[in-house]
Amino acid sequence: MEALKVKGLTKAFGGVHALSDVSFSVNVGERLGIIGPNGAGKTTLFNLINGQLPPSYGKIHLFGIDITHSPTYRRAHLGQSRSFQITSLFLNLTVLDNTLITLHGLRSSRFHMMRSTTTYIALHTRARELLTLIDLWEHRDELVKNLSYGEQRRLEITLTLALEPKLLLLDEPSCGLTTAESAEITDMLKNLGRDITILLVAHDMDLVFGVADRIMVLHYGKIIVEGVPEEIRVDSRVREIYMGCADNAGTITTG
Repeated sequence: MEALKVKGLTKAFGGVHALSDVSFSVNVGERLGIIGPNGAGKTTLFNLINGQLPPSYGKIHLFGIDITHSPTYRRAHLGQSRSFQITSLFLNLTVLDNTLITLHGLRSSRFHMMRSTTTYIALHTRARELLTLIDLWEHRDELVKNLSYGEQRRLEITLTLALEPKLLLLDEPSCGLTTAESAEITDMLKNLGRDITILLVAHDMDLVFGVADRIMVLHYGKIIVEGVPEEIRVDSRVREIYMGCADNAGTITTG
């Protein structure tokens, strides 16, 4: 079964085509990595899939439902969740408050404006479970802005998972992290159950090759090649883009 199907997706900004006739599908439980140089159209693609931007042409189906013109909140209710390249947490709220707000996001309790979030015992228990998993429960009363950047990234990814997504869009999840922190994110993603389908955009080759079942390469808004990691690692077109060589002298390396 297809979790996501994109057909003929095109986005033009005036006379500039950020994406041109992009088509692909992702099966339920699959991990698809999307790579390419700056300006290739990766974030534009995510913005179209998640509803931040409308496409100029093309169609997007989520679990068989046409979401091409659906608002972002509708896509969230259908099981889609996204993390952003730039951290989008409430920096002046505590770690616990950020978590409780997220847990309320898809529940009817979000409309109960006069009741304190801390009175929802089940959600508070779930918040404790999530924060304990990423070693942040002891920091629950700390303002998010006082966390290290690595802790903020771990928290944000965990909160996208708190929404129990069926399709998870991750935009540069290791951006700004140390090698050790990036390895922690990689392990977190590798340990997710196959009930969650993942689309991953990243420049971190260790992360992409460590997580993805299949990799798609964008260049100037078009898919130039896709395949399993080992095929992408030795592909001459990919070497030319990333290493400036089209011969057999190099491969995309990780580690």
